[in-house]
Amino acid sequence: MSRARTQGALALVVLLASGLVGCSGTETAAGPVSTRACVILPDTDASTRWEESDRPAIERAARDAGFAVAVESAPGDPTEYAAVADGLLADGCGVMILTDIGGAAVPVVDTAHTAGIPVIAYDRPLAGADYLVSFDYAEIGRMQGRSIVEALSAEGRAPGLANVYYVGADASDATTAMIREGAIDTMASAGVSAFSEFAGAASADELAANFSTALDAHNGRVDAVWAANDTTAATVVSVLDARGLTAAVTGQDATTQGLRNLILGKQVSTIAKLYRDEATAAAKVAVKLLFGEEPDADGELDGTPFVSVGSSLVTSANVASYLNSGAVSASAVCSGIEAACAALGL
Repeated sequence: MSRARTQGALALVVLLASGLVGCSGTETAAGPVSTRACVILPDTDASTRWEESDRPAIERAARDAGFAVAVESAPGDPTEYAAVADGLLADGCGVMILTDIGGAAVPVVDTAHTAGIPVIAYDRPLAGADYLVSFDYAEIGRMQGRSIVEALSAEGRAPGLANVYYVGADASDATTAMIREGAIDTMASAGVSAFSEFAGAASADELAANFSTALDAHNGRVDAVWAANDTTAATVVSVLDARGLTAAVTGQDATTQGLRNLILGKQVSTIAKLYRDEATAAAKVAVKLLFGEEPDADGELDGTPFVSVGSSLVTSANVASYLNSGAVSASAVCSGIEAACAALGL
């Protein structure tokens, strides 16, 4: 067990014995100790998932586990990350659950460990964290790659001759490279190569301009677009729609818009990630760390114990089952596109 985990656990045990543990924080020789879970999520722009799904899921899971919880966003800006962390730490943290932005969380890990507070990297790898709780992003990329290859084959297009664009996501997100590697390796093994490739952009308008420029450079030829997530895919689809073009577009996160695009035939797949499961897994790790126990892990990623959370591919073939399972609101997804939903059994 790391020194940070040991200090935090011993301090908490002493406080429990004396009845002094509170939700705001208590000063000890090891630093501020609390039963509060302090959480920092990255932003609200690069993907809608953080506010739509992660925040409510983490808040619910932490409270169900008996924690007070404070969830803050570092609005997509690494320079603001430290200020957000300082505010949380000043009010007391028993454990920190951090989603990194371009390495901004690394010094926060050091500060937390100095105070005897264990750190769980949430959703993205984070150097120095005690544990990582995340989806298998390389496998998510492989699922996306397979869906592109299968869509091309279904349309009678030879993968090696197809016009496939690669559109990445937020470069500050460490999982972006993992997803890309899984997707590109899978497509390459089937003969697909990038017809055009560019990284994600800071805004939807910038991304739309970049994609439009790429299309213009290739006379509008497009068969498929590997888009890293549903937010990126939505921008790609809007550009294709404006030009009267269609293509096999991937996505990730099973957002409301992503599912709507899939049902309308504008997106071939998205990836369902059950954020409640990820949040619950992080809460379970937090509980064990606070009480000095060694959490179970599925393996390691770059030397950090890794708790892997499952994900699944959603396509037109199984979207009805996914929505009917209650994972998301079918009525919200189908509002205004009832005919398309009915055609898929919704």
